[in-house]
Order: sequence, then structure tokens, then C-alpha cells
Amino acid sequence: MGEKRLPFEPIIERVWEERPEFIAMNPGGEVPLLVEDNGLVVPDSHVICEYLEEAYSDTPLMGRTLAERVEVRRLVAWFDGHFAREVTNRFVVERVMKRLSGKGNPDGSVLREGYAAMKPNLKYVNGLTENRNWLAGNFLSLADFAAAAHLSCLDFIGDIDWSRAPAVRDWYARMKSRPCFRPLLVDRVSGITPPDYYANLDF
Repeated sequence: MGEKRLPFEPIIERVWEERPEFIAMNPGGEVPLLVEDNGLVVPDSHVICEYLEEAYSDTPLMGRTLAERVEVRRLVAWFDGHFAREVTNRFVVERVMKRLSGKGNPDGSVLREGYAAMKPNLKYVNGLTENRNWLAGNFLSLADFAAAAHLSCLDFIGDIDWSRAPAVRDWYARMKSRPCFRPLLVDRVSGITPPDYYANLDF
């Protein structure tokens, strides 16, 4: 929404509290959830992104040709499916969600699985960034923002060894420099302190 220059008000929803008002809007009980000024409720990140692309097409983020749009969708699905399952969710659930919801300490075996899975997955992303200007090709797209969202979460809790993926680091530095991305770098989660370099554009 920031890249498309759309004004919005972010609202924190503690999904584990299962507020009746929230469940009424989204029976799935998950975030993100977009509520338009006209009352239209749009659930799920994929549905939201497709909706925004159709409703606010002045700044396209899906590519222009069929082949480009396929590649963008493939990468978004890879990050939000495979990469999330193998890497992001393991770290975020263990290091963040457990703390916020009071469900105990991180499970070391789950974190070890996450570290093992991160190596080949970062190697794949590094190959993309070595051979393309942006992840899906020569154009900035939703694939870049999907990837940056996952990597930002992992970077916030200090779980990325950037020396293993220098091309990804350079690409991510460009993403961090975008005006729409900078506000995210000053956002904080209660009780968790990110590494000193987290908000630096040159790291």
C-alpha cells in the first residue's frame, strides 16, 4: 500500500484473543485483514494484494506480460508457502509469538531445523539476486515485497547471517531504501530489541 501511495491506518490485532468483532469480520481469525472506507472487508495477504492490484492499478506490482505475472505469482507463492513453512514460521513462532502469547520458551530443536533450512533457501534467493535486477526480473514487483517481508522479520530477530548471501544483502539494502519501506524499520515489537544494524540502510 505504501508503494502504491495509498493512505492507511495500521491496527494491531492480537489474533490469539479471538475478539468476536474480529471473528465476525474474518471467520478465519487470521491477519492481515484490509477494511476499506466503504466497508469492504478483504482477508488474506494474497487476496489483499490481488485486490489492490486490480483496484489501484496506477502503480503495477504484478508485471505487465502473462509470463511476468506468472513469475511474480510463483515467487510470492514460494516465499509465502515454502519459505514461510521451512524458515520464517519456525523463527517467528518460537522467538516472537510464544513470547507475546505467553506460551513458553523457544524450542531449540525447531530453531535448529530453521537454521538448517535457511541455508539452501537463502542460496536459492542469492542466485536470483545475482542474475536479476529484481527478484522476478527487471521490474520491482510484489515478489520483492513478499521476500522483503520475510527477511525483515528474520532480520529483526537477528537470525540472518548476511555474509552467506551477499547478493541478497545488496538487494535487501535497496528495498530498505525505498520510502515505503523505511517506516517498517522503526516499527517495534514489545519486549524484543532488534540488532543495531536492523534500521541501517547500509549494513
